[in-house]
Amino acid sequence: MPVHIARPSTVLAAHKVTTGEISDDIRAHHPDHPRLGAILRVIGNCGVQTRYFTQPLNSPTINGTAPIEERASRAFADGLDMAETAARSVLGRHGLEPGDITGLITTHSTGWAVPNLDIHLVARLGLRPSIRRTALTTAACAGGAHALIRAVEQALLHPGSQVLVVAAEVLSTAYNHMDSKIEHMIYKALFGDSAAATVVSSDPLGAGLAIDSPAGLFEYALPDSLEFYAGRIDSHGLHFDSTKAAMGGAKHVMPAVVDWLAGRPVTVPVIHPGSRPIIMDTAEALGLTEDDARHSLDTLAEEGNLGGVSVLRVLERTHGRPPADGEKALIVAYGPGFSASAVHATWTD
Repeated sequence: MPVHIARPSTVLAAHKVTTGEISDDIRAHHPDHPRLGAILRVIGNCGVQTRYFTQPLNSPTINGTAPIEERASRAFADGLDMAETAARSVLGRHGLEPGDITGLITTHSTGWAVPNLDIHLVARLGLRPSIRRTALTTAACAGGAHALIRAVEQALLHPGSQVLVVAAEVLSTAYNHMDSKIEHMIYKALFGDSAAATVVSSDPLGAGLAIDSPAGLFEYALPDSLEFYAGRIDSHGLHFDSTKAAMGGAKHVMPAVVDWLAGRPVTVPVIHPGSRPIIMDTAEALGLTEDDARHSLDTLAEEGNLGGVSVLRVLERTHGRPPADGEKALIVAYGPGFSASAVHATWTD
Protein backbone atom coordinates (compact mmCIF):
# COMPACT_ATOMS: atom_id res chain seq x y z
CA MET A 1 0.00 0.00 0.00
CA PRO A 2 1.32 3.47 -0.83
CA VAL A 3 1.88 6.20 1.73
CA HIS A 4 0.84 9.77 1.12
CA ILE A 5 2.37 13.21 1.67
CA ALA A 6 -0.36 15.75 2.40
CA ARG A 7 -0.45 19.43 1.51
CA PRO A 8 1.93 21.33 3.84
CA SER A 9 1.25 24.50 5.82
CA THR A 10 3.95 27.17 6.00
CA VAL A 11 4.42 29.99 8.51
CA LEU A 12 6.63 32.92 7.52
CA ALA A 13 8.36 35.01 10.17
CA ALA A 14 6.84 38.31 11.25
CA HIS A 15 9.24 40.92 9.85
CA LYS A 16 9.44 41.46 6.09
CA VAL A 17 12.89 42.67 4.98
CA THR A 18 13.66 43.87 1.47
CA THR A 19 16.91 43.37 -0.38
CA GLY A 20 17.31 47.13 -0.48
CA GLU A 21 17.18 47.28 3.32
CA ILE A 22 19.84 44.57 3.58
CA SER A 23 22.04 46.41 1.08
CA ASP A 24 21.69 49.59 3.13
CA ASP A 25 22.55 47.71 6.32
CA ILE A 26 25.68 46.19 4.78
CA ARG A 27 26.69 49.58 3.41
CA ALA A 28 26.30 51.14 6.88
CA HIS A 29 28.27 48.44 8.70
CA HIS A 30 31.01 47.92 6.08
CA PRO A 31 31.52 51.33 4.42
CA ASP A 32 35.22 50.70 3.80
CA HIS A 33 34.96 47.13 2.53
CA PRO A 34 37.28 46.88 -0.50
CA ARG A 35 34.67 44.89 -2.47
CA LEU A 36 31.57 46.73 -1.34
CA GLY A 37 30.49 47.64 -4.86
CA ALA A 38 30.80 44.06 -6.08
CA ILE A 39 28.98 42.76 -3.00
CA LEU A 40 26.05 45.10 -3.53
CA ARG A 41 25.80 44.15 -7.21
CA VAL A 42 25.80 40.43 -6.41
CA ILE A 43 23.18 40.89 -3.70
CA GLY A 44 21.01 42.87 -6.11
CA ASN A 45 21.17 39.99 -8.59
CA CYS A 46 20.87 37.05 -6.17
CA GLY A 47 17.25 36.36 -7.07
CA VAL A 48 15.78 37.31 -3.67
CA GLN A 49 13.59 40.40 -3.42
CA THR A 50 12.14 39.91 0.05
CA ARG A 51 12.55 37.58 2.99
CA TYR A 52 11.11 37.36 6.51
CA PHE A 53 13.02 37.48 9.82
CA THR A 54 11.67 36.59 13.25
CA GLN A 55 13.19 39.78 14.68
CA PRO A 56 13.61 43.26 13.14
CA LEU A 57 16.71 43.75 11.04
CA ASN A 58 18.13 46.24 13.55
CA SER A 59 17.65 43.98 16.57
CA PRO A 60 20.67 42.91 18.69
CA THR A 61 20.34 39.26 17.62
CA ILE A 62 20.35 40.12 13.89
CA ASN A 63 22.74 42.94 13.03
CA GLY A 64 23.70 43.87 16.60
CA THR A 65 26.25 42.53 19.04
CA ALA A 66 24.14 40.17 21.14
CA PRO A 67 26.23 37.35 22.68
CA ILE A 68 25.99 33.78 21.44
CA GLU A 69 23.77 32.63 24.31
CA GLU A 70 21.20 35.31 23.46
CA ARG A 71 21.34 34.64 19.74
CA ALA A 72 20.94 30.87 20.14
CA SER A 73 18.15 31.01 22.70
CA ARG A 74 16.23 33.64 20.72
CA ALA A 75 16.53 31.60 17.52
CA PHE A 76 15.27 28.42 19.17
CA ALA A 77 12.37 30.16 20.90
CA ASP A 78 11.29 31.85 17.66
CA GLY A 79 11.68 28.63 15.67
CA LEU A 80 9.63 26.68 18.21
CA ASP A 81 6.79 29.22 18.09
CA MET A 82 6.66 29.03 14.29
CA ALA A 83 6.88 25.23 14.38
CA GLU A 84 3.93 24.97 16.75
CA THR A 85 1.85 27.31 14.60
CA ALA A 86 2.67 25.37 11.41
CA ALA A 87 1.89 22.04 13.08
CA ARG A 88 -1.46 23.23 14.41
CA SER A 89 -2.28 24.65 10.98
CA VAL A 90 -1.61 21.41 9.12
CA LEU A 91 -3.54 19.34 11.66
CA GLY A 92 -6.51 21.67 11.28
CA ARG A 93 -6.20 21.70 7.48
CA HIS A 94 -6.54 17.91 7.35
CA GLY A 95 -9.03 17.43 10.18
CA LEU A 96 -6.63 15.66 12.53
CA GLU A 97 -6.37 15.76 16.31
CA PRO A 98 -3.05 15.52 18.18
CA GLY A 99 -4.03 12.06 19.38
CA ASP A 100 -4.30 10.85 15.77
CA ILE A 101 -0.56 11.38 15.23
CA THR A 102 1.57 8.26 15.62
CA GLY A 103 4.98 9.67 14.61
CA LEU A 104 6.89 12.94 14.69
CA ILE A 105 9.90 13.90 12.57
CA THR A 106 11.43 17.32 13.17
CA THR A 107 14.27 19.22 11.53
CA HIS A 108 15.83 22.35 13.01
CA SER A 109 19.49 23.39 12.84
CA THR A 110 19.58 27.11 13.66
CA GLY A 111 19.19 27.30 17.44
CA TRP A 112 20.80 24.89 19.90
CA ALA A 113 18.54 23.42 22.59
CA VAL A 114 18.22 20.31 24.72
CA PRO A 115 15.47 19.06 24.80
CA ASN A 116 15.08 19.64 21.09
CA LEU A 117 12.17 20.65 18.89
CA ASP A 118 10.53 17.21 18.99
CA ILE A 119 10.16 17.02 22.78
CA HIS A 120 8.90 20.59 22.99
CA LEU A 121 6.28 19.91 20.31
CA VAL A 122 5.07 16.76 22.08
CA ALA A 123 4.36 18.94 25.11
CA ARG A 124 2.94 21.96 23.29
CA LEU A 125 0.69 20.02 20.92
CA GLY A 126 -0.40 17.36 23.39
CA LEU A 127 0.91 14.48 21.28
CA ARG A 128 0.97 10.90 22.54
CA PRO A 129 3.71 10.27 25.14
CA SER A 130 4.53 7.06 23.23
CA ILE A 131 4.84 8.77 19.83
CA ARG A 132 7.68 7.58 17.59
CA ARG A 133 10.16 10.47 17.27
CA THR A 134 13.15 11.40 15.15
CA ALA A 135 14.87 14.77 15.63
CA LEU A 136 17.15 15.96 12.81
CA THR A 137 19.39 18.71 14.14
CA THR A 138 22.12 19.33 11.54
CA ALA A 139 20.51 18.38 8.23
CA ALA A 140 20.10 22.11 7.47
CA CYS A 141 18.89 22.81 3.91
CA ALA A 142 18.33 19.10 3.22
CA GLY A 143 16.22 18.79 6.37
CA GLY A 144 12.74 18.96 4.85
CA ALA A 145 13.42 16.28 2.23
CA HIS A 146 15.37 14.19 4.75
CA ALA A 147 12.50 14.38 7.23
CA LEU A 148 10.06 13.24 4.55
CA ILE A 149 12.29 10.23 3.82
CA ARG A 150 12.29 9.22 7.48
CA ALA A 151 8.52 9.76 7.71
CA VAL A 152 7.81 7.66 4.60
CA GLU A 153 9.99 4.86 5.98
CA GLN A 154 8.08 4.97 9.25
CA ALA A 155 4.71 4.89 7.50
CA LEU A 156 5.76 2.00 5.27
CA LEU A 157 6.98 0.04 8.30
CA HIS A 158 3.90 0.75 10.42
CA PRO A 159 0.63 0.61 8.42
CA GLY A 160 -1.99 2.97 9.81
CA SER A 161 0.59 5.67 10.58
CA GLN A 162 -0.06 9.40 10.66
CA VAL A 163 3.43 10.95 10.83
CA LEU A 164 3.73 14.67 11.52
CA VAL A 165 6.73 16.31 9.80
CA VAL A 166 7.79 19.73 11.12
CA ALA A 167 10.66 21.90 9.86
CA ALA A 168 11.70 25.21 11.44
CA GLU A 169 14.68 27.40 10.62
CA VAL A 170 15.75 30.81 11.92
CA LEU A 171 18.50 31.44 9.41
CA SER A 172 18.70 35.10 10.39
CA THR A 173 20.71 33.93 13.39
CA ALA A 174 23.68 33.61 10.98
CA TYR A 175 23.29 37.26 9.91
CA ASN A 176 26.49 38.44 11.56
CA HIS A 177 28.57 41.50 10.72
CA MET A 178 31.69 39.79 12.04
CA ASP A 179 31.54 37.86 8.74
CA SER A 180 32.72 40.03 5.88
CA LYS A 181 33.73 37.61 3.11
CA ILE A 182 31.69 38.00 -0.05
CA GLU A 183 29.94 34.64 0.43
CA HIS A 184 28.86 35.69 3.93
CA MET A 185 27.49 38.94 2.56
CA ILE A 186 25.43 37.00 0.01
CA TYR A 187 23.99 34.77 2.73
CA LYS A 188 22.79 37.88 4.56
CA ALA A 189 20.52 38.53 1.58
CA LEU A 190 19.74 34.91 0.70
CA PHE A 191 18.29 33.47 3.90
CA GLY A 192 14.83 33.78 5.47
CA ASP A 193 13.06 32.43 8.57
CA SER A 194 10.03 30.14 8.53
CA ALA A 195 8.47 26.86 9.59
CA ALA A 196 6.34 24.31 7.77
CA ALA A 197 4.56 21.08 8.56
CA THR A 198 2.88 18.23 6.72
CA VAL A 199 1.54 14.77 7.44
CA VAL A 200 2.76 11.52 5.90
CA SER A 201 -0.09 9.06 6.16
CA SER A 202 -1.09 5.53 5.30
CA ASP A 203 -4.31 7.03 3.94
CA PRO A 204 -4.64 9.98 1.55
CA LEU A 205 -5.57 13.33 3.06
CA GLY A 206 -6.83 14.98 -0.10
CA ALA A 207 -4.65 15.62 -3.13
CA GLY A 208 -0.94 15.05 -2.68
CA LEU A 209 1.96 12.73 -3.36
CA ALA A 210 1.98 8.95 -3.11
CA ILE A 211 5.04 6.71 -2.66
CA ASP A 212 4.71 2.97 -3.19
CA SER A 213 7.97 1.67 -1.75
CA PRO A 214 11.43 2.57 -0.43
CA ALA A 215 12.57 2.61 -4.08
CA GLY A 216 11.19 6.15 -4.19
CA LEU A 217 13.66 7.38 -1.56
CA PHE A 218 17.26 8.43 -2.16
CA GLU A 219 20.14 9.79 -0.07
CA TYR A 220 23.60 10.67 -1.30
CA ALA A 221 26.66 12.13 0.42
CA LEU A 222 29.18 13.52 -2.08
CA PRO A 223 32.68 12.16 -1.40
CA ASP A 224 35.32 14.68 -0.31
CA SER A 225 32.79 17.47 0.22
CA LEU A 226 32.93 18.06 3.99
CA GLU A 227 34.05 21.66 3.54
CA PHE A 228 31.59 22.68 0.80
CA TYR A 229 29.16 24.06 3.37
CA ALA A 230 29.68 24.05 7.13
CA GLY A 231 28.38 25.66 10.28
CA ARG A 232 30.73 27.34 12.73
CA ILE A 233 30.24 28.65 16.24
CA ASP A 234 32.38 31.09 18.21
CA SER A 235 31.95 33.77 20.84
CA HIS A 236 30.29 36.08 18.29
CA GLY A 237 27.55 33.64 17.36
CA LEU A 238 26.59 31.11 14.70
CA HIS A 239 28.17 31.32 11.25
CA PHE A 240 27.65 29.61 7.90
CA ASP A 241 30.71 29.07 5.72
CA SER A 242 31.20 27.76 2.19
CA THR A 243 33.92 27.25 -0.39
CA LYS A 244 34.03 28.02 -4.11
CA ALA A 245 33.49 24.33 -4.85
CA ALA A 246 30.06 24.56 -3.22
CA MET A 247 28.79 26.79 -6.03
CA GLY A 248 28.60 23.79 -8.35
CA GLY A 249 27.26 21.40 -5.73
CA ALA A 250 24.03 20.51 -7.52
CA LYS A 251 25.93 19.69 -10.67
CA HIS A 252 28.19 17.36 -8.66
CA VAL A 253 25.36 15.27 -7.21
CA MET A 254 22.69 15.35 -9.94
CA PRO A 255 24.40 12.58 -11.97
CA ALA A 256 23.88 10.28 -8.96
CA VAL A 257 20.24 11.40 -8.67
CA VAL A 258 19.65 10.84 -12.39
CA ASP A 259 21.27 7.38 -12.19
CA TRP A 260 18.97 6.50 -9.28
CA LEU A 261 15.92 7.65 -11.25
CA ALA A 262 16.96 5.21 -14.00
CA GLY A 263 14.70 6.78 -16.60
CA ARG A 264 11.69 7.29 -14.35
CA PRO A 265 9.99 10.49 -15.53
CA VAL A 266 9.84 13.76 -13.58
CA THR A 267 7.39 16.45 -14.66
CA VAL A 268 6.80 18.11 -11.27
CA PRO A 269 10.07 19.37 -9.73
CA VAL A 270 10.04 20.36 -6.05
CA ILE A 271 13.57 21.77 -5.89
CA HIS A 272 15.21 23.31 -2.85
CA PRO A 273 15.53 27.04 -3.63
CA GLY A 274 19.08 27.35 -2.34
CA SER A 275 19.92 29.84 -5.09
CA ARG A 276 18.94 30.44 -8.68
CA PRO A 277 21.93 28.39 -10.00
CA ILE A 278 21.02 25.48 -7.73
CA ILE A 279 17.43 25.52 -8.98
CA MET A 280 18.34 25.78 -12.65
CA ASP A 281 21.22 23.26 -12.50
CA THR A 282 18.79 20.76 -10.99
CA ALA A 283 16.02 21.49 -13.48
CA GLU A 284 18.36 21.24 -16.46
CA ALA A 285 19.75 17.90 -15.26
CA LEU A 286 16.15 16.63 -15.22
CA GLY A 287 15.46 18.01 -18.71
CA LEU A 288 13.08 20.64 -17.33
CA THR A 289 12.63 24.35 -17.98
CA GLU A 290 12.55 27.56 -15.96
CA ASP A 291 8.74 27.50 -16.12
CA ASP A 292 8.72 23.96 -14.72
CA ALA A 293 10.80 25.24 -11.77
CA ARG A 294 8.64 28.33 -11.22
CA HIS A 295 7.48 27.39 -7.71
CA SER A 296 11.08 27.11 -6.50
CA LEU A 297 12.07 30.36 -8.24
CA ASP A 298 9.04 32.19 -6.82
CA THR A 299 9.83 30.94 -3.32
CA LEU A 300 13.40 32.17 -3.66
CA ALA A 301 12.32 35.58 -4.94
CA GLU A 302 9.58 36.25 -2.40
CA GLU A 303 10.86 34.44 0.71
CA GLY A 304 14.50 33.53 0.16
CA ASN A 305 16.30 30.30 0.95
CA LEU A 306 14.30 28.85 3.85
CA GLY A 307 16.75 26.08 4.69
CA GLY A 308 15.09 22.81 5.69
CA VAL A 309 11.64 24.37 5.31
CA SER A 310 12.16 25.14 1.62
CA VAL A 311 10.89 22.04 -0.14
CA LEU A 312 7.79 21.92 2.04
CA ARG A 313 7.07 25.51 1.03
CA VAL A 314 7.63 24.70 -2.66
CA LEU A 315 5.34 21.68 -2.33
CA GLU A 316 2.66 23.88 -0.77
CA ARG A 317 2.95 26.29 -3.71
CA THR A 318 2.62 23.32 -6.08
CA HIS A 319 -0.79 22.59 -4.55
CA GLY A 320 -1.84 26.10 -5.57
CA ARG A 321 -1.47 25.10 -9.23
CA PRO A 322 -1.86 21.33 -8.96
CA PRO A 323 -0.44 18.95 -11.57
CA ALA A 324 -2.59 16.40 -13.33
CA ASP A 325 -3.39 13.14 -11.58
CA GLY A 326 -0.61 10.62 -12.22
CA GLU A 327 2.20 13.09 -12.92
CA LYS A 328 5.58 12.22 -11.44
CA ALA A 329 7.22 14.52 -8.91
CA LEU A 330 10.74 14.76 -7.54
CA ILE A 331 11.43 16.42 -4.21
CA VAL A 332 15.15 17.16 -3.97
CA ALA A 333 17.16 19.18 -1.47
CA TYR A 334 20.83 19.68 -0.71
CA GLY A 335 22.69 20.04 2.58
CA PRO A 336 26.18 20.30 4.14
CA GLY A 337 28.98 19.26 3.47
CA PHE A 338 27.32 18.40 0.21
CA SER A 339 24.53 15.88 0.32
CA ALA A 340 21.29 15.24 -1.50
CA SER A 341 17.99 13.86 -0.25
CA ALA A 342 15.26 13.02 -2.74
CA VAL A 343 11.76 11.55 -2.97
CA HIS A 344 10.19 10.34 -6.24
CA ALA A 345 6.42 10.19 -6.01
CA THR A 346 3.16 10.26 -7.96
CA TRP A 347 0.71 13.14 -7.79
CA THR A 348 -2.75 11.86 -6.77
CA ASP A 349 -5.88 13.95 -7.13
